[in-house]
Amino acid sequence: MSVSVIIKWGGQEYSIRTLSEEDTVLDLKQSIKSLTGVLPERQKLLGLKVKGKTHLWMADVKANNSQIVWKYFPPLTLHTINDDIVNDFDIEEEVIEVQNREENLAKIARRVKDYKVEGMNPPRAGKSLLVLDVDYTLFDHKSCAETGQELMRPFLHEFLTSAYEDYDIVIWCKYQTACFDELGVTDNPNYKITFMLDSAAMITVHTPKRGVVEVKPLGVIWGKYSEFYSKRNTIMFDDIGRNFLMNPQNGLKIRPFMKAHLNREKDKELFKLSQYLKEIAKLEDFSGLNHKHWERYRAKKQSQ
Repeated sequence: MSVSVIIKWGGQEYSIRTLSEEDTVLDLKQSIKSLTGVLPERQKLLGLKVKGKTHLWMADVKANNSQIVWKYFPPLTLHTINDDIVNDFDIEEEVIEVQNREENLAKIARRVKDYKVEGMNPPRAGKSLLVLDVDYTLFDHKSCAETGQELMRPFLHEFLTSAYEDYDIVIWCKYQTACFDELGVTDNPNYKITFMLDSAAMITVHTPKRGVVEVKPLGVIWGKYSEFYSKRNTIMFDDIGRNFLMNPQNGLKIRPFMKAHLNREKDKELFKLSQYLKEIAKLEDFSGLNHKHWERYRAKKQSQ
């Protein structure tokens, strides 16, 4: 059953009609973010009977006069420096499967229908798909520096250049960032980005141990570009394991790149992963691979 919500902010009203009773308040906040650009953690919902708890289902939420009034407030000065990684978990801990739950598949279907992909370059027939996270995967977004180049993961351009020979490249960051212009990624002559996705393409799923968490369902891409990509030819890099919950077979958990100034000289993760990508690109089907053992697979192939 669909849920219609009216948001008042800045003297304007915003109507959200894409939610259902299976969505959570966090889904509502993501919808608000897509309309206004204000991040979910910077939103305060007023008029909710549930005190704004983001883990409750919309079916349990009641708002005064069928309207939810919200306002923006600045982030706190003190915050957890590495909260994403601290709160991460190994997806193998979750005994119950979430990728085939009807409510989760319904959310993906709605994203396929409603989410608008801003294409940068057309998909290429015959190419596999590489989906990349940004924060701590390609870029140290928490350290301080005078330029973005100082926080870029080593071998980034070499990695993307090599990958582009066999893969279409998609960037999926929680919040779209302009840092790629400064890093020379968006207009690099040696490779092209097919498109970017942001948090509005993500969904929330309920897990028995961790409650409601956000994930990056590759089914959104597969649904929109079924003639090019599927679970057979897609691999996704992310430092957050829970992002793979809807497609664990296609996820490779990369070591996070943090404290760039200290680790720049010794971090060779992208260099090694470019070799792994080159090896598996020779396969017609990735579904038989266990990306958890990518280093072992790479070493074996390199020794042959």
